[in-house]
Amino acid sequence: MNITLKHITSSFILVPLLLLSTFSQAGGKYHGSEEWAKVTQVEPIIRMIEQRTPETHCWTEQVDYYQPRGGDQSYTSTILGGIIGGAIGNAVGHKKKNKQIGTAVGTILGASIGSDIGSRGTHYAGSSQHIRNERRCETSHHVSYEEEIVGYHVWYRYHGKTYKTRMDHKPGKKIKVRVNVRPI
Repeated sequence: MNITLKHITSSFILVPLLLLSTFSQAGGKYHGSEEWAKVTQVEPIIRMIEQRTPETHCWTEQVDYYQPRGGDQSYTSTILGGIIGGAIGNAVGHKKKNKQIGTAVGTILGASIGSDIGSRGTHYAGSSQHIRNERRCETSHHVSYEEEIVGYHVWYRYHGKTYKTRMDHKPGKKIKVRVNVRPI
């Protein structure tokens, strides 16, 4: 019984080892190890960042404004302009239809001209001038640029050959490298 137990125990050890060896040779798996390589050069990777700082500048400004007196607004110039324009438009037309169109167009143009003429003097004659202080503000942005290190280009030497990689942090004098061996 002792011989059988030895055979069973050794087969439990040998079979997985044989399978692992066969699997790694057939499947092309690689064996790797970690070693140290000497860092020969380090160069920071820099990105420019734009900083925008808002700056508000305020000042007090004197502003003229006009306040109407009495609050009455007269439409006399508009009405008078419409009547005169309608009469001229009616007089220009030769036929009945032309006289109607001329009257309508003349009335509208005359009313518009009369309104413009009537409103020209209201800012000064029909109102009083006042000056008030108003606060005005304007916002502008001060722009500055800052450098930010986003990583490092690292050159290292392993077994007489130089390699380059990118790292997120600044390395020391040596870095760990993974050495992989693959069957050809």
